[in-house]
Amino acid sequence: MNTAVLHPVGYVRRRFRQWWQARLPLTDTMTLTQRNVYILPTRPGFMLGATLLVLLVGSINYQLNLGYLLTFLLAGCAVVGMHVCHATLRGLTLALMPPAPQFAGASAPLSVVLGNTRKSVRYGIGLAVLDTTHEDHWSWTDVPAQGSCTVQVAFRPERRGLHRVPPLTAETRFPLGTFRVWTVWRPAAQVLVYPAPELQPPPLPPGEPRGGGAAVLRAQNSGEFEGVRAYRRGDPLKLVVWKKVAKSDELVSRDTLQAQRMELWLDDQQCGVADREARLSRLAAWVLQADRLGQDYGLRLPGLQVAPGAGEAHKRRCLEALALC
Repeated sequence: MNTAVLHPVGYVRRRFRQWWQARLPLTDTMTLTQRNVYILPTRPGFMLGATLLVLLVGSINYQLNLGYLLTFLLAGCAVVGMHVCHATLRGLTLALMPPAPQFAGASAPLSVVLGNTRKSVRYGIGLAVLDTTHEDHWSWTDVPAQGSCTVQVAFRPERRGLHRVPPLTAETRFPLGTFRVWTVWRPAAQVLVYPAPELQPPPLPPGEPRGGGAAVLRAQNSGEFEGVRAYRRGDPLKLVVWKKVAKSDELVSRDTLQAQRMELWLDDQQCGVADREARLSRLAAWVLQADRLGQDYGLRLPGLQVAPGAGEAHKRRCLEALALC
C-alpha cells in the first residue's frame, strides 16, 4: 500500500523537508546569521508558557501582587534566555574539512571546524547528520572565546561511488532549555566510497609472464609466487614471506629476479562470480591483499586498465577505479 496513505503526516513532513533542503545553497563554509538560524520553543518551553498563563490568571483573579511579581520575573527570565539562546548560535562559523574516502558499509567520519570570533564562550552546541528518521546522533561541544574547535560526526554510505555529504544540522538549547535554536547546512563536498572488500576472498590469481619473459613460474594455492631464497641482511621486510616463516621458523625472502619475470594482474574476468558488485568486492579485497604483501599488481576492468605498480598512491588509484567504474 502507498506510504502516503498509511502515514500522511510523515509523508507531508518528508516532502516539505526535501523541498526546503533543495532551496539551501551548497557550501563547505557557512556563517550563521539571522537569515539561516531558526528558533522555536521546546516542550519544557511550552510547559513554562502554560505555567506563566496559569500564574497570571490566578494573580488577576485574586489580586496577588507577589503573584504578578513572580509571573513577570519568570517571563523576563524566559525572554532573556531566548535572546541568549539565539545569540549562542548566531555568528558561529562552520567549515567542513575534506572527507577521506571510505569503504561501503563503514562509517564515514566528517570533521567540522566551529569558529568563534566573539569574546565569550559559546556553550552547549550540538552537531549531527540530519536524519530523515529524526534519530540524529549528536556531538556536543563548547566553542572557546575567539577560538575554534573540531567536531566529528559520521554517516554510513551503503553503496559505492561518489556521494554528496548529507545535510548537517547544528543546534543549541543553552541556557534554560526552553528554546531550541537550530540551522540546516548543505555541504558541497563529496565522499568517494570504495566497494566493500570481500570478507574471505580466495587467494590472489597466478602471475602472468611478462612479454619476452623466460620461464613461467608456478603459483601456489596461497596466491604467492614460488620463488624464494634465504633471507639476506638488508632485505626489506615487505619481501619476507611470513607464511613460510611461520611454518619453518626460518627467514626467507622473495626472489625478486624471478618475480620480475611475472606480472600480477587483478582481472575482472578472473573473479569467478557472475554478480558485478560481488566481482568488484573481490577485486577490492585482492587489491588490499596484494598491497599488504608488497607485490606489484595491475588492474583490468571493462574499458579500463591500470598499469602494474605498488604503494599507497597506486592502491588508492585502483580502489578509485573500482568505486567509479
